[in-house]
Amino acid sequence: MTHQHTWRKSSYSDDGNCVEIADTHEPVLVRDSKNSAGPVLRFDPEQWRVFTAAVRDGGFASRT
Repeated sequence: MTHQHTWRKSSYSDDGNCVEIADTHEPVLVRDSKNSAGPVLRFDPEQWRVFTAAVRDGGFASRT
């Protein structure tokens, strides 16, 4: 069976550096917005909450 998901991307996304998510409630699906036919990562909802909280809290240092 093929499922159609509603994909969305962050309002912080720029023209070329963004991902899209589809919250299916279990799992959370993540893909590269530039390659919508490409691979999809699957996250447990709790893993996704922990990851997004770490991003919001500055848990990932920029390497520039």
